Amino acid sequence: MLSDPSRKYQPFPAVALTDRQWPGRTLTRPPIWMSTDLRDGNQALFEPMNGERKMRMFRTICSVGIKEIEVGFPSASQPDFDFVRTLITGGHIPDDVTIEVLTPAREALIRRTIESLEGAKRAIVHVYNATSKPFREIVFGMSKPEVVALAVAAVKLIRELTDARPQTEWVLEYSPETFSGTELEFALEVCDAVTAAWGARPDRKVILNLPSTVEVASPNVYADQIEWMHRHLARRDGVVLSLHPHNDRGTAVAAAELGMMAGADRVEGCLFGNGERTGNVDLVTLALNFYTQGVAPGLDFSDINAVARTVEHCTQLPIHPRHPYVGDLVFTAFSGSHQDAIKKGFAAQQADGIWQVPYLPIDPRDVGRSYDSVIRVNSQSGKGGVAYLMEAEYGVVMPRRMQVEFSRVVQMRTEETGTEVSAEEIWNLFEQTYLGADRSLQYLAHHLYEHGDVQGVRLRLSIDGQTVDVAGEGNGPIDAAVHALQQAGWTAQVRSYEERSMSGEPEGSMARACAFVEVVGSTAGAECYGVGIDANIVSASIRALVNGVARLARAEPDSVRSGNPAAA
Repeated sequence: MLSDPSRKYQPFPAVALTDRQWPGRTLTRPPIWMSTDLRDGNQALFEPMNGERKMRMFRTICSVGIKEIEVGFPSASQPDFDFVRTLITGGHIPDDVTIEVLTPAREALIRRTIESLEGAKRAIVHVYNATSKPFREIVFGMSKPEVVALAVAAVKLIRELTDARPQTEWVLEYSPETFSGTELEFALEVCDAVTAAWGARPDRKVILNLPSTVEVASPNVYADQIEWMHRHLARRDGVVLSLHPHNDRGTAVAAAELGMMAGADRVEGCLFGNGERTGNVDLVTLALNFYTQGVAPGLDFSDINAVARTVEHCTQLPIHPRHPYVGDLVFTAFSGSHQDAIKKGFAAQQADGIWQVPYLPIDPRDVGRSYDSVIRVNSQSGKGGVAYLMEAEYGVVMPRRMQVEFSRVVQMRTEETGTEVSAEEIWNLFEQTYLGADRSLQYLAHHLYEHGDVQGVRLRLSIDGQTVDVAGEGNGPIDAAVHALQQAGWTAQVRSYEERSMSGEPEGSMARACAFVEVVGSTAGAECYGVGIDANIVSASIRALVNGVARLARAEPDSVRSGNPAAA
């Protein structure tokens, strides 16, 4: 049993705000969005992103419509400094996107930070220092006047350095770190001193970012703090009031929503909530919460699977299958009563009517998803389901999204026959569905070769019964095979790739690899899995790709198949 918490913890004090206004308000417009995936999110990773992953993440953040992006902490590491320089000198920043960088309130680090931004069209310099009592007294040993002086000196230095570089449009952002644990009167004193030092006015706004660096109270308390600051700030018309909620209590999304009701203009967070400890506020969830209330968030998540797969690749962190809006199982009903209600809701739903399908707060099609009704085979035939049978009997461990996809195939068979299906019947269905039964496109052989720094592959294919030899090059065997297929007139994009050894192989046999490739057509519509099984993992991977593209062509022929070259 837990010890008596009253001996160790104290409730966070309430804010003296008896006439609070935020509880009576509703959200009618989205905030200014700022992504900190490449800074706060990146520094929280066990293995920080390399240059390739950073660039891919940056482009994805731009593609969904976020216009302010914190791209690094250039004074903290050479890789961060170099990435900022690459963005600027390489012309990678869209004209309507502003990059932001973070720096502590220390002279040498501020100078290094401004150096990293040389030549930027527009940049936000984000400076911070901790303001709460534990940090003042325990960490830094500073008095309140010393904390204020440190912030003001940093801002004056940034103003001096940026005034000397008029070719860049400069914006100041200041964060009283640990704001949510700071006495409000003192937080106000520091923030007002900063806006005065910068000369904040309507045409020269300062971003005042008020973070719940550690979430220490319920979200209504955070909203009270924001409303109190919103009311009392000097030069409020020269301030963009920003939120940076963390998720220590699991209420970061609620804190952001209530904070906006309380007067905030802007929200900082990460796609799917990555960040220190329990993470930053999840910008995807927050944006789609707006969407389900009839408010356009200004961000594009119409192909949410593509965004999710990119973020998983870049961060090397999996997205939970029950994650709001994007989890692999959030649009999947296993319960018979849920399935029945949803089916009836779809039948009654008018194409141009208000969305009101039971159990589905959002139309899955709006985020590029579909509703999956899954009936698992029972314990007599499957001991818990199709996925269990495939693993237990045949050693095939399917990716979760593929489990859902294949379960639909099995469900169709059970509905056609009205009987249970055996393990052998399920395996036959698996072979017919995924292992190259389509005669229009089949793998015959391949040969790998090196071409400088790239990988090449020569593919021999059977296309409509005709043998065709094609070649392609890429950053690996799969990428090279994708380009080879394009030469053959078959176009698709790889959405995800997994490989596993097959467990339970017969004793004495050669271990085989099983590869799973998820592909999508050029119009980013249907998604299909292909599977390849071979003793050689590269062979398994290429087989899986070819099988997946063949399946996809049946679903979306116009977006996949553009021609058929003559046989070599």
